Amino acid sequence: MTNPNPSVVNLLIVADTHGQLDPRIAALAGQVDMVVHAGDVGSAWVLETLAGAQRTVVAVRGNNDTPKHWGESGREQLDALRDEAHLELPGGVLVVTHGDVVLPAAKRHQRLRARYPAARLVVFGHSHRLGVDREARPWVANPGAAGRVRTYGGPSCLLLEATASNWRLESRRFELLPLRR
Repeated sequence: MTNPNPSVVNLLIVADTHGQLDPRIAALAGQVDMVVHAGDVGSAWVLETLAGAQRTVVAVRGNNDTPKHWGESGREQLDALRDEAHLELPGGVLVVTHGDVVLPAAKRHQRLRARYPAARLVVFGHSHRLGVDREARPWVANPGAAGRVRTYGGPSCLLLEATASNWRLESRRFELLPLRR
């Protein structure tokens, strides 16, 4: 999808797919300019599905993004994953990290804010728990799990609309689909 208005950028933010991607979240990828994955991708297939028709996908490495989980066929894509990403968007910087090394978990938001004070939004994964914290700057958000593993109420994601003057962040959660036999 080509963005006709570069002063507005629409992003789909996901995490913790662990090699599976809910089809409703995959469909949302077709409606945005860019997809961001906050780690524990789990397979090259997830990245290829999110990329669709040449859509930009920025993904970071999670603690489960290892050769053991990806296999040999996805080794090149796995090796390309960074530990964090900093994206210049209209109106500010989005930082993406998996968050597993930011401990203790009870102080994760506070520590992410201290680590990335110039960001407008810090996105992390790892906990599989959907949440948006706008109590202070930068905002801190977790899209939850976009696959089937530990979704805590169903697969979820975030949608971000970024303009120079306003960022709008929306949470989406879906009912867990039954397993196909």
